[in-house]
Amino acid sequence: MKHTIKLILSSSAFACVLAVSTALAQQDSGFYRPFTLTLAAADAAASGGGGAEGDDGGKASQETLAKAAQNPAAKMISVPFENNFNFGVGPNDATQYILNIQPVIPIGLSENWNLITRTIMPIINQPSPAPGVPGVSGLGDINTTLWLSPAKPGKLIWGLGPILTFPTGTDPMLGSGKWSAGPSALALTKQGHWVIGVLFNQQWSYAGWGDNDVSSMLIEPIINYNLSHGWYLFTYPKFTANWKASSGDRWTVPVGAGVGKVQHIGKLPVNFQLSAYGNVVKPDNGPDWQLRFQVQFLFPE
Repeated sequence: MKHTIKLILSSSAFACVLAVSTALAQQDSGFYRPFTLTLAAADAAASGGGGAEGDDGGKASQETLAKAAQNPAAKMISVPFENNFNFGVGPNDATQYILNIQPVIPIGLSENWNLITRTIMPIINQPSPAPGVPGVSGLGDINTTLWLSPAKPGKLIWGLGPILTFPTGTDPMLGSGKWSAGPSALALTKQGHWVIGVLFNQQWSYAGWGDNDVSSMLIEPIINYNLSHGWYLFTYPKFTANWKASSGDRWTVPVGAGVGKVQHIGKLPVNFQLSAYGNVVKPDNGPDWQLRFQVQFLFPE
């Protein structure tokens, strides 16, 4: 247990230090600047309109920051901490907690192309889901997505590239024990108050020591309606399919929505979200519903 706790703390610290250090490097040096637009310019390019400015005449407004935070391919560094509480897991109706630390770092490749990197590191607390099954805590399987995306998008913003999953789970119950990979794609558009899109990936295992092969798909609709003063309504349900499971246990289909707000803490903009989803379709031992609270630190240029 002491080893697991040390691993969790070390991994969390490494992810936070890496993301924040990169953000500060972007702000303090000229390395990224030739290939990175300001948030206002990025919003203007995506919407076809003029740039947005805040009340201070230069800083991006809360509304512009909110739209950028809703765009997985936005040209800014962000560090979301996504807290997921899954209720009703297994016969014991256990409450599973998953913290996803998922820094997003854009890299300018040229004047026309960006590489958007998103890494998700899950830290899991899994109480006993069924009699005779022990509870476990630790690190799950880390995955990284690499999207090639136009640096100057039109009304349609898109990204395309691979997703890679590494068998980093510290317990067999927390990971697949498999190396997996596959394609990933995203597309979205900004129309007035709306930011609408979809994210897709499909993975297959190709190596590892787990007993079961992996073939899994994720489809995540992205729907936001932006209000004034950085407030917005949204739904990001994560539809997943385990193609290796029996037909009755294959799909998880959540339905729900939430509210978010971008708020400055000092000079640092932070995106807060709270949402709830009920699983209308789920595997036999899957959770009944989920409460999600996210704190996303934004590092605009």
